Amino acid sequence: MKHFALLAALGLAAAGATYAAGPQGGGQDFMARLKKADTNGDGMISRDEAAKSLPRISQHFDEIDTNHDGQITNEELQAFHQKAGSKREERAAERFKRLDTDGDGRLSRAEAQAGAPRLAEHFDEIDANKDGFITPDELKAAREKHRAQK
Repeated sequence: MKHFALLAALGLAAAGATYAAGPQGGGQDFMARLKKADTNGDGMISRDEAAKSLPRISQHFDEIDTNHDGQITNEELQAFHQKAGSKREERAAERFKRLDTDGDGRLSRAEAQAGAPRLAEHFDEIDANKDGFITPDELKAAREKHRAQK
Protein backbone atom coordinates (compact mmCIF):
# COMPACT_ATOMS: atom_id res chain seq x y z
CA MET A 1 0.00 0.00 0.00
CA LYS A 2 2.90 2.37 0.78
CA HIS A 3 4.27 1.71 -2.70
CA PHE A 4 0.90 2.63 -4.25
CA ALA A 5 0.70 5.85 -2.20
CA LEU A 6 4.19 6.84 -3.32
CA LEU A 7 3.35 6.18 -6.98
CA ALA A 8 0.12 8.13 -6.62
CA ALA A 9 1.98 11.04 -5.00
CA LEU A 10 4.50 11.06 -7.82
CA GLY A 11 1.68 11.00 -10.37
CA LEU A 12 -0.02 13.91 -8.63
CA ALA A 13 3.28 15.76 -8.59
CA ALA A 14 3.67 15.15 -12.33
CA ALA A 15 0.19 16.54 -12.88
CA GLY A 16 1.17 19.51 -10.79
CA ALA A 17 4.11 20.14 -13.07
CA THR A 18 1.75 20.12 -16.03
CA TYR A 19 -0.68 22.42 -14.22
CA ALA A 20 2.12 24.72 -13.12
CA ALA A 21 3.51 25.03 -16.61
CA GLY A 22 0.52 27.25 -17.32
CA PRO A 23 0.47 30.99 -16.79
CA GLN A 24 1.72 30.95 -13.27
CA GLY A 25 4.86 28.95 -14.18
CA GLY A 26 7.25 27.55 -11.58
CA GLY A 27 6.74 23.84 -12.33
CA GLN A 28 9.42 22.46 -9.98
CA ASP A 29 8.36 24.76 -7.15
CA PHE A 30 4.71 23.85 -7.65
CA MET A 31 5.49 20.12 -7.64
CA ALA A 32 7.23 20.51 -4.30
CA ARG A 33 4.30 22.52 -2.92
CA LEU A 34 1.85 19.90 -4.18
CA LYS A 35 3.77 17.05 -2.59
CA LYS A 36 4.09 18.98 0.67
CA ALA A 37 0.36 19.77 0.66
CA ASP A 38 -0.48 16.04 0.51
CA THR A 39 0.00 15.74 4.28
CA ASN A 40 -1.51 12.26 4.60
CA GLY A 41 0.57 10.92 1.68
CA ASP A 42 -2.35 9.31 -0.16
CA GLY A 43 -1.40 10.84 -3.51
CA MET A 44 -4.51 13.03 -3.61
CA ILE A 45 -5.28 16.53 -2.39
CA SER A 46 -8.27 16.91 -0.11
CA ARG A 47 -10.25 20.13 0.25
CA ASP A 48 -8.59 20.74 3.65
CA GLU A 49 -5.10 20.10 2.26
CA ALA A 50 -5.74 22.52 -0.61
CA ALA A 51 -7.19 25.16 1.73
CA LYS A 52 -4.08 25.07 3.93
CA SER A 53 -1.41 25.61 1.28
CA LEU A 54 -2.73 25.69 -2.29
CA PRO A 55 -4.96 28.76 -2.61
CA ARG A 56 -5.44 28.60 -6.38
CA ILE A 57 -6.38 24.94 -6.28
CA SER A 58 -8.59 25.59 -3.27
CA GLN A 59 -10.34 28.40 -5.14
CA HIS A 60 -11.17 26.04 -8.03
CA PHE A 61 -11.54 22.86 -5.96
CA ASP A 62 -15.11 22.03 -6.97
CA GLU A 63 -14.33 22.60 -10.64
CA ILE A 64 -11.20 20.39 -10.47
CA ASP A 65 -12.84 17.63 -8.40
CA THR A 66 -15.09 16.44 -11.21
CA ASN A 67 -16.35 13.30 -9.44
CA HIS A 68 -17.05 15.35 -6.27
CA ASP A 69 -15.46 12.85 -3.90
CA GLY A 70 -13.60 15.53 -1.95
CA GLN A 71 -10.22 14.53 -3.40
CA ILE A 72 -8.28 15.85 -6.36
CA THR A 73 -6.46 13.17 -8.30
CA ASN A 74 -3.71 13.34 -10.87
CA GLU A 75 -6.20 12.84 -13.70
CA GLU A 76 -8.56 15.55 -12.44
CA LEU A 77 -5.74 18.06 -12.11
CA GLN A 78 -4.47 17.31 -15.62
CA ALA A 79 -7.98 17.57 -17.10
CA PHE A 80 -8.53 20.92 -15.37
CA HIS A 81 -5.22 22.24 -16.69
CA GLN A 82 -6.05 21.17 -20.25
CA LYS A 83 -9.49 22.74 -20.03
CA ALA A 84 -8.05 25.98 -18.65
CA GLY A 85 -5.43 26.02 -21.42
CA SER A 86 -8.11 25.56 -24.07
CA LYS A 87 -10.11 28.45 -22.63
CA ARG A 88 -7.01 30.69 -22.63
CA GLU A 89 -6.33 29.80 -26.26
CA GLU A 90 -9.93 30.57 -27.22
CA ARG A 91 -9.81 33.96 -25.49
CA ALA A 92 -6.48 34.77 -27.16
CA ALA A 93 -7.89 33.85 -30.58
CA GLU A 94 -10.97 36.01 -29.99
CA ARG A 95 -8.82 38.95 -28.89
CA PHE A 96 -6.55 38.55 -31.91
CA LYS A 97 -9.57 38.51 -34.20
CA ARG A 98 -10.91 41.75 -32.62
CA LEU A 99 -7.52 43.44 -33.05
CA ASP A 100 -7.22 42.27 -36.67
CA THR A 101 -9.55 44.97 -37.99
CA ASP A 102 -8.87 44.28 -41.66
CA GLY A 103 -9.39 40.52 -41.21
CA ASP A 104 -6.19 39.42 -42.95
CA GLY A 105 -5.14 37.06 -40.16
CA ARG A 106 -2.23 39.17 -39.00
CA LEU A 107 -1.70 42.37 -37.03
CA SER A 108 -0.04 45.41 -38.48
CA ARG A 109 1.77 47.87 -36.25
CA ALA A 110 -1.16 50.29 -36.68
CA GLU A 111 -3.69 47.65 -35.58
CA ALA A 112 -1.58 46.84 -32.53
CA GLN A 113 -1.17 50.52 -31.64
CA ALA A 114 -4.92 51.15 -32.00
CA GLY A 115 -6.14 48.18 -30.00
CA ALA A 116 -3.29 46.92 -27.83
CA PRO A 117 -0.72 49.58 -26.93
CA ARG A 118 1.31 47.22 -24.72
CA LEU A 119 1.52 44.75 -27.60
CA ALA A 120 2.63 47.57 -29.87
CA GLU A 121 5.47 48.40 -27.46
CA HIS A 122 6.92 44.94 -28.10
CA PHE A 123 5.94 44.69 -31.76
CA ASP A 124 9.47 44.33 -33.17
CA GLU A 125 10.36 41.71 -30.58
CA ILE A 126 7.25 39.62 -31.38
CA ASP A 127 7.50 39.98 -35.18
CA ALA A 128 9.95 37.09 -35.48
CA ASN A 129 10.30 37.12 -39.26
CA LYS A 130 10.48 40.94 -39.40
CA ASP A 131 7.81 41.25 -42.09
CA GLY A 132 5.98 44.08 -40.32
CA PHE A 133 3.12 41.88 -39.12
CA ILE A 134 2.39 39.70 -36.10
CA THR A 135 0.70 36.37 -36.73
CA PRO A 136 -1.11 34.25 -34.13
CA ASP A 137 1.84 31.82 -34.19
CA GLU A 138 4.35 34.60 -33.53
CA LEU A 139 2.23 35.90 -30.68
CA LYS A 140 1.91 32.40 -29.18
CA ALA A 141 5.66 31.85 -29.45
CA ALA A 142 6.31 35.17 -27.72
CA ARG A 143 3.91 34.26 -24.87
CA GLU A 144 5.61 30.88 -24.43
CA LYS A 145 9.05 32.50 -24.42
CA HIS A 146 7.86 35.02 -21.84
CA ARG A 147 6.44 32.26 -19.60
CA ALA A 148 9.66 30.26 -19.85
CA GLN A 149 11.66 33.29 -18.72
CA LYS A 150 9.52 33.77 -15.59
